[in-house]
Parts: sequence; C-alpha cells; structure tokens
Amino acid sequence: MTEPLTPAQAAAAVKKAVGDFGFTWMADPAVRARGKAELGLRGRPLYHLGRAGALGDVPVEVVIAAEAFFPPEVVRAAWTEGRALVEPLVAARAYAGLCAEHARGRFGDGADTTRAVELVERVVDAAPYAGLPLFAGWRALPRPDDDPGRLGHLLNCLREHRGSVHAAAVAAVGLGPLEAIMAGTYGEANARFFEWPEPYPDPAPHRARWDAAEDLTAASAGLPYDALDATERAELVDLLLAALA
Repeated sequence: MTEPLTPAQAAAAVKKAVGDFGFTWMADPAVRARGKAELGLRGRPLYHLGRAGALGDVPVEVVIAAEAFFPPEVVRAAWTEGRALVEPLVAARAYAGLCAEHARGRFGDGADTTRAVELVERVVDAAPYAGLPLFAGWRALPRPDDDPGRLGHLLNCLREHRGSVHAAAVAAVGLGPLEAIMAGTYGEANARFFEWPEPYPDPAPHRARWDAAEDLTAASAGLPYDALDATERAELVDLLLAALA
C-alpha cells in the first residue's frame, strides 16, 4: 500500500487519473451516440447542456462564467442550440446517467469498487462548495444505486471540484481564460481544443501568475481529503489508480 498521505498529496496523486476519466467518458462514442438518440444532442450542445445543465435553466452568461475556459461565443451557440431541444436539468440528469453507464462497463462490481465508493463519497460530501457552482450542481444530482455507476458519478464530481477551484484560482490571480490556457501545460493544443481563434498570445508574461494559480488550485483541491485519515487517503489512492489504470 502507498505510504500515508496528506490531503494535498492524495489530491495530487489522483489528479491525472480523475481528469483522464472525465475526458474518456465524455469522448466515448457510445455516450455520444446515446446522447444523440435519447436527447437529440450531439457534439458541443451535448457537452455544454449536459455538463452545465446541473446549474438549472440559467442565463447563458452564468454558464460561460461557470465553465470559465471556453470562448463565450462557443458556449452561447451550443447552449442555445441544446436548450431549444431539451431542458437543462433534464439534459444534466441524462448526461450523468451516461457517465454512470460508461462506468458500469469499466469498473468491476466487487469489494474494491464498494470500498472506493465509500471513501470517495466521504471526500465528495465533505468538500467545501462556496463559489464552486458546477461542482455543487453535479454533487446535487441523483446518484446511481449500484457501485460502479455511483463511482463514475462521484469521480466526475471530483473532476468538477478541481475544475471549479482551478477556475476560481485563475480568476483570483487575474488571468483571463485564454491567457491561462496558453500558460498551462498544453498551451496552443488546448487553445485549439477549446476552440479559441488564433492568433494566440505569448504565454511567457503569464506564467508566474499561472504558477500562482496552480498553487492555489492544489491547496484547495486537497481540502476535501481531510475527511479521511492518512491511511485511508493512501488506500483510496491505491484503489482509484488501480481502477482507472
């Protein structure tokens, strides 16, 4: 077993695996096909209405603010197109269901999954949520009754928690979304993924503030893991890394 971990160490240890899980289920062709078949949504409308629909039927400016890193016009177009077809909270509940279904095909229904659910749920339920609307919205959605589906839902809650504290940290240090993306790990590749138009700014002048935002993010992301003791945190890291390998 991993040595006992501090809250910050536990959050750092699962950061990439949890983030990759989010990308994997959202990019799953089966998820996209069912989103089209069941909701009439595909591509960006499915993503934005499904993800941010947890906020409820809010003005699109609230969605732009909560998602933080997308060009406003991209979010506006996708939300408007999707909202014309499906109510946001209906879309969010369906999207969460697709996350759970993906997880059922990925995680075993055994003792390790049951224990991972027990530990992750304590972390998610203990997380401070003031100023973190997307995380709060996803945490409030109904959770599946089965362990594999529930684990998938809780992992996405963790992903939204880190994403929300990161958005708050970036705002706190005075970085704009494109500046933050360019100064970050993936730079131009991420700017293109988020559909920002070129030309892109030089990242060099923004890297000191980016580093400060990363430090704030890491500190905030670790807070929920204080719900576990050091040995439980190590156990959770081992369980999640094994499940998400």
